[in-house]
Amino acid sequence: MPETALTKSLGPVSLTALGIGAVIGSGIFTVIGTAIGGTQSTTSKLSEAPILDIVVGALHHDLAHLGGRPGAGPALALSMILVAIVCCFTGLCYAELASMIPIAGSAYTYTYATLGELIAWIIGWDLILEYAFSNMSVSVGFAAHVVDLLDWLGIHLSPKWLSPAYLPLGLQDLAGNDIYKQGWHFGFNIPAFLIVILLTMVLVRGIRESARTNNIMVLIKLVAILAFVIVGLHWIHPTNYTPFSPNGWSGVLAGGSIIFFTYIGFDSVSTASEECRDAQKTVPTGIIATLIICTILYVAVALVLTGIVPWKSVIGDAAPVVNALKRLTIQTGSPTLHWTRLVVLLGAIIGMISSILVFQLGQARVWFAMSRDRLLPDVFSKVHPKFRTPAFATWVAGILVAIPAGLFDVGTLAELSNIGTLFAFVLVSIGVLVLRKRQPERHRGFRVPWGPVFPVLSVIFCVLLMAGLPARTWERFFIWLVIGLVVYVFYSRKRSEFYKG
Repeated sequence: MPETALTKSLGPVSLTALGIGAVIGSGIFTVIGTAIGGTQSTTSKLSEAPILDIVVGALHHDLAHLGGRPGAGPALALSMILVAIVCCFTGLCYAELASMIPIAGSAYTYTYATLGELIAWIIGWDLILEYAFSNMSVSVGFAAHVVDLLDWLGIHLSPKWLSPAYLPLGLQDLAGNDIYKQGWHFGFNIPAFLIVILLTMVLVRGIRESARTNNIMVLIKLVAILAFVIVGLHWIHPTNYTPFSPNGWSGVLAGGSIIFFTYIGFDSVSTASEECRDAQKTVPTGIIATLIICTILYVAVALVLTGIVPWKSVIGDAAPVVNALKRLTIQTGSPTLHWTRLVVLLGAIIGMISSILVFQLGQARVWFAMSRDRLLPDVFSKVHPKFRTPAFATWVAGILVAIPAGLFDVGTLAELSNIGTLFAFVLVSIGVLVLRKRQPERHRGFRVPWGPVFPVLSVIFCVLLMAGLPARTWERFFIWLVIGLVVYVFYSRKRSEFYKG
């Protein structure tokens, strides 16, 4: 309808700028360490090994050597290229599905309108997992960078209240001395907890991010990345690249499964397809250009980071970029490195605050939408009488993110966020195939090129990345889905407006 149509004002340059703003986030400053270093196990538990390694090991009758998620090492650069290709296929699928629905909204909203209530419930339940655990990961990374900022200022506090209660690899100082052993310890990550609570209070009162504010934040993050790359180039030691791929393709795939976290948000490019001029050309151009530019930046960060410090030194580090600069500063005494570290710290912290804010807002809105559709209790769609925000949903989402952020490490949280996101992408890609079959005549503002080829490739590559995650992550994700289906069958389905009794 003309009165509800959006203005077609976005060209390829505007759409690419939008995409870069969405993709360049805080993930590159946090999860890159666990992607490069992996989570090596001292117990050889199969539950800590990637699913694909377990399958291959079983076929070769060789499971004894498995244990832990292998790190990609310097070959993380290849992992990032692989992930960019996957995102390209999936982004095009998102664009087609979003262009079929005349309203703006998340995957939950337009899946509900096209694929039915059950699939919409699964994606909504999955989005709750994705948003929650991605913000937990970013919060832990934020805390690590706050500790680094305090250290830069010469302020040193007890690590007991600055690190997660559960440390799968223990905690060491820069000299390699143990501060805490592997496992649980008496402590709590207070900065990670507080930032979520503070931003939850802001969101309850209501916030509007202007385009100018968002652009400034994106610019600051880009400056931080470029400063690290440009300065770090002068301190690369080629010997750190040997071996380039210490764990082979298993490490590359496992690294891609984790570093996928840094690309979360690219799907916002596809949801703007209705506002694009000549969507058939503009959307793929915008998606591909966004991914090429961001991948070049990400690959540069990975190569510089693994070139200036040995790749094993970043294992389990929630702030690997700034800590690498700190090591170099201590070794060389360079004032340039000292000030570059401050620039990167400020850029990372500002980027993380904006990411937490946006994803907490998004998570509460998913709860709000599901409640409005009567799939969750009505209280989640209650609007604050003064601030006109979904206050209850916002507070519940905040508390459920803040407490685990104080308890767990960045690697564990990123794994669960990634498997939830990849699963949602699989469902979206399958949805494109299903609707091509069921509703071929339905208007599509954008169509994925090459018929079913790209959606099928999207499904295959997403499942492949999921196979690079540890078995324990699959187990936890399966438990989450089972809980969701139980809630749907015994509660949500009976409250639905479509329930016939």
